[in-house]
Amino acid sequence: MATTTTNIATAPRPGFWARFFEALERSVERSARVQSRRARIEALEAKSDEELARLGIRRDDIAYHVFKDLFYA
Repeated sequence: MATTTTNIATAPRPGFWARFFEALERSVERSARVQSRRARIEALEAKSDEELARLGIRRDDIAYHVFKDLFYA
């Protein structure tokens, strides 16, 4: 009769507080990215049509310009 023993080490699951703070950190980073993009949109909206034309952006395309790396890549 043969006996086989396996020792499978499983990674310990992080505790509640570790998961909580990781989720909180992700949330803060996501919020900072959104705020940064919102500030960029507001700055572009504050420009005149002539300034936007010099940048090669139409007023209707401001959101597209700011978010194109996320949705239109």
